Amino acid sequence: MGISLTPEERFEVFGNFEPEDYVEEAEQRWGDTDAYRQSQRRVATYTKEDWQELKAQSADIDRRLVAAFEAGAAAENEEAMDLAEEHRMHITRWFYDCGYDIHRALGDMYVGDPRFTARYEEIAPGLAQFLRDAIHANAKRAEAS
Repeated sequence: MGISLTPEERFEVFGNFEPEDYVEEAEQRWGDTDAYRQSQRRVATYTKEDWQELKAQSADIDRRLVAAFEAGAAAENEEAMDLAEEHRMHITRWFYDCGYDIHRALGDMYVGDPRFTARYEEIAPGLAQFLRDAIHANAKRAEAS
């Protein structure tokens, strides 16, 4: 995936997760897209500190999504949609230009692919569907404005 970290740094950033395990699948699914190429170019330049900042920002968004979800916010609630927008902008900042159509597809993948669903369900049961619905509501809001 073009991640240029030492083995020690890789472990500090990713723990036992091995991004290389998914390279072939990612290339098959998205290798011919501009988003994939853009992501590859960006991550190739990231330092350990960049990865740590990226992960901290992602964890903060996740934490606030959980708080909204557990407080009973509807996915169409302004707070949930604002968090979905932050999620989209986080992807744009760190990986590739994530327009609303791409973001909707990601949201659908979060509930349609058990591996992605598991990531969010480990944080809070029901979070994958909540995030997916907030992503769709946010895209609809953006289109209406």
